[in-house]
Amino acid sequence: MSRSRPVRLLAAAISVGLALSACGGGDDDPSATDPTGAGAAPPLAAVTLNGSGATFPKAFYDAAIDGFKKEQSSVTVNYGGGGSGKGRTDLQGGLVDFAGSDGLVKEEDKAKFKGEFLYIPTVAAPITVSYNLAGVDDLTLDAETTAKIFQRDIKTWDDPAIKALNPGVTLPSTAIVVAHRSDGSGTTENFTKYLVKAAPSWKLKSGSTVEWPADTQAGNGNAGVAQVVKTQAGGIGYVDLADANTQQLKYAKLKNKSGKAVEPTLEATTKALEGVELKADLTYDPLDSANPDAYPIAAPTWMLAYKNQPDKAKGDALRAWLSYLVGDGQKLAEENDYAALPATFTSQAKTAISSIVVPG
Repeated sequence: MSRSRPVRLLAAAISVGLALSACGGGDDDPSATDPTGAGAAPPLAAVTLNGSGATFPKAFYDAAIDGFKKEQSSVTVNYGGGGSGKGRTDLQGGLVDFAGSDGLVKEEDKAKFKGEFLYIPTVAAPITVSYNLAGVDDLTLDAETTAKIFQRDIKTWDDPAIKALNPGVTLPSTAIVVAHRSDGSGTTENFTKYLVKAAPSWKLKSGSTVEWPADTQAGNGNAGVAQVVKTQAGGIGYVDLADANTQQLKYAKLKNKSGKAVEPTLEATTKALEGVELKADLTYDPLDSANPDAYPIAAPTWMLAYKNQPDKAKGDALRAWLSYLVGDGQKLAEENDYAALPATFTSQAKTAISSIVVPG
């Protein structure tokens, strides 16, 4: 049966840090909350911040925008989605004030940016392998079988490889309809990076775009892929948990590196973050975790922002917005189908945000 979004209690065990004080202290505190705990931060100047990019975390960002507006009513934050590739390109061109990206900037593309930029990790979430197959409510796949499905080596649901993973399940001879992203996508990048790591047979490489077989279908954004899966009998696609739940899609359990079949839950995503190395630039890779309880396609996401801000009002607002995301905004993660970050991650993110330079 379809899985609708559960009503969850917020995870009390996740430590949510207070928002940052301004770089250098004083009266220009950009935080959305008062770091002293004495009360709300002073209101910021009226300004509009525009962002674009990853659709994978968009449900969280939309909720956080509403929450931040309650803290700083004079600041308007817009986030347009469009895919990680669009976000990075828009930031390069100065079209936006910040960009959402589930993937990292290639070394050869860094020179295209207008100065040094920061990675600010925000949340993590599972990439589901969602499917539409009448009468099959419990499905298990592994990396190899998933790879062969998406590169069209397996074309029907009753293929022996799928049957072997699902003893006792009656699988129909329905044709498999593969759905993928049409836009430059960090979800695509993380999904294909996982297959590169975990499936020796995978031959389409990895990236924000790949050369999908001609007999596959494309959708724009995570919501577009979810819609293809929902409307196509026999459909299968890689979709973020929030959109999969919104569309009430079924999704497969995946066998992880330990051989355990794991559902794409927030708890299993948190397990994938345990012990992951957070690099100096705040990038990290939780894919194909060795944790026996981890979901294997647990994906990261970041906000990208320039370290040197030319405008004081916008710079103060940007620091406050980013501080909210890794501070009180973390309380909104779970109810929107995202895993809040470990306290060690948010602590280092706050330090990075405090390094953003704003005119005096």
